[in-house]
Amino acid sequence: MSKTDDRDPQEPQLNSDRVNNRSRRPSSKAFKEFIGSHWGPRTNPMPKLQESAPWAHKHRLAISELFKGERLVIPAGQLVRRNNDNDYRFRPHSAFAHLSGLGQDLEPDTALVLHPLTQAEMEESGETHVAYLYFKPRTSRGSEEFYADSRYGELWVGARPSLEEMEALTGIRCAHIDTLPDALAKDLGTVQIRVLRDADVAITALVETARQQAGLPYGEDSQAADDRLEEALSEIRLCKDEWEISQMRLAVDATKAGFEEMIRAIPRAIEHHRGERVIEGAFGAKAREYGNGLGYETIAANGEHGTTLHWIGNDGRVVPGDVILIDAGVEVDSLYTADITRTLPVNGRFSEAQAKVYQAVLDAADAAFERASEPGCIFGDVHDRAMEVLADRLHSWGLLPEGVSVADTLAPEGQYHRRWMVHGTCHHLGLDVHDCAQASADMYLGAKLQPGMCFTIEPGLYFRTDDMAVPEELRGIAVRIEDDILVGPDGVCERLSEHIPRTIEDVEAWMAELLG
Repeated sequence: MSKTDDRDPQEPQLNSDRVNNRSRRPSSKAFKEFIGSHWGPRTNPMPKLQESAPWAHKHRLAISELFKGERLVIPAGQLVRRNNDNDYRFRPHSAFAHLSGLGQDLEPDTALVLHPLTQAEMEESGETHVAYLYFKPRTSRGSEEFYADSRYGELWVGARPSLEEMEALTGIRCAHIDTLPDALAKDLGTVQIRVLRDADVAITALVETARQQAGLPYGEDSQAADDRLEEALSEIRLCKDEWEISQMRLAVDATKAGFEEMIRAIPRAIEHHRGERVIEGAFGAKAREYGNGLGYETIAANGEHGTTLHWIGNDGRVVPGDVILIDAGVEVDSLYTADITRTLPVNGRFSEAQAKVYQAVLDAADAAFERASEPGCIFGDVHDRAMEVLADRLHSWGLLPEGVSVADTLAPEGQYHRRWMVHGTCHHLGLDVHDCAQASADMYLGAKLQPGMCFTIEPGLYFRTDDMAVPEELRGIAVRIEDDILVGPDGVCERLSEHIPRTIEDVEAWMAELLG
């Protein structure tokens, strides 16, 4: 039954109802009785506790320790409208995934709430909070929702888990989303509350209403408190645990498979008028086969397009004699993602000019990696070391302004070398491709590298075709080499993507093997 079936034909139709004009849904009592009957028992067994559950519990303990006595609200997020009445595939907020262990698309409109325990409860349990998942479980097959609700109905989107099934899957107590307003309001005033406010506007509105009714600061007056929660949720992800590292390894391995599929697609890409999209599509297929999908939009940038740092249009040709810069990562089912860049010669061999630029970038990447393993290394030092190598190489090529030394350009008032390398060299990596982005500066750029940190090293050089400050032979060459790095237990770094060829010789041999 559409919303408009019972409308008075003389009344104007609301625009919001017009999406239902394209179809008619049976509304007779006989139909409702028939579709709700003759269903057998469900055959799916009760789910087992997911592998991530114990680790998610530890993550919840970490955030709970920072906010004792406070109620913390971490929404999964809402479905996002793509166009008209079509939504994008759901992907939960990374903080929610980190604390719940849920990587599946089971939980739009869900909230994870950490309720503070009383002193007696804390002494008994040894914990400071109890976690609850508030979500909309499936209804019976005799309900109208079963067949009529395109957002939640089982015939439309499949069977949502029951409360019991979600508890079995996550190890977290569960309650119906309809009980959330009362749960948020309980003891407010004596209990403070914080919300990850940008994750779900509807749930944030419930928190704000509860604050206002309890006489607590709300709106702009509660912004700082909520911002501190968001900051802390980033900072507890800076060092990955054993399970998270295993997921990062899976993501890198899947990404290697995707790169190999892209290399195999190069001959077809050369023949296609949108060859870059042939490359992009080859990787996207592997990302869906091996995991949840893409960790971010793939960059497949041939020639001059590689000088546009975030080239995601991917609508150009793939041209023999050029290099193609490919930046891509698979997001596995747990939502952890790799982030790899390789620059490949389209015809399988680098020209002399291309090899010159490539080797400079490779040397910068290797120097940065060595610096990362030195005792006491600060995160920002890794970028600085890469810049020293690139500045020295650009100086030796005569590209810096006359009279400018390497020391001059590396000084804060110089930075001439950054004309050809304007982005940063490193960022944290994990559930987000730019993970932990809300962490404070002293916990990010200014922090010493710690075991469990996972980050990228990705220097590059980008010479546009219209850049008259470089020799003609270098114009149109863009090279970036990006690897995923893990700080080991002893502080020594491991290149997780070491097995994805990266030297000139190895890249050429890799391509020759895959292309026959």
